[in-house]
Formats: sequence, C-alpha cells, structure tokens
Amino acid sequence: MFEEYPDIVTFEDVCKMLSLSRNTVYMLLRKKKIKSKKVGRIYRIPKKSVIEYMELT
Repeated sequence: MFEEYPDIVTFEDVCKMLSLSRNTVYMLLRKKKIKSKKVGRIYRIPKKSVIEYMELT
C-alpha cells in the first residue's frame, strides 16, 4: 500500500494519499488521529501512521 511514497511523507502527500482536503488533514494532525512530528512549520508524517489511520477508519 502506497509503495510510491517514501517512509516519511509530507502534508501534501497525505492529502493525495487519502483524497482529503487540506483542512481535514490539518484537523486529523491536530487531533493526533494521524501521528506526526512538526519540524519548524513543516509536518513530517510516517507513512506507517497514515496506513494505521486507514485501518482504523
């Protein structure tokens, strides 16, 4: 699943992967539904976290 994406994905990648709007992805990250690290102003999201989120929904 998502083999074309690297192990650490960007915010924009998550939007594409899940076909969600920017606002929805921001909400998921803020509510910690998808685990991430914020480096400065940039989110770094493990691909594994996106897959785990999909398995739960």
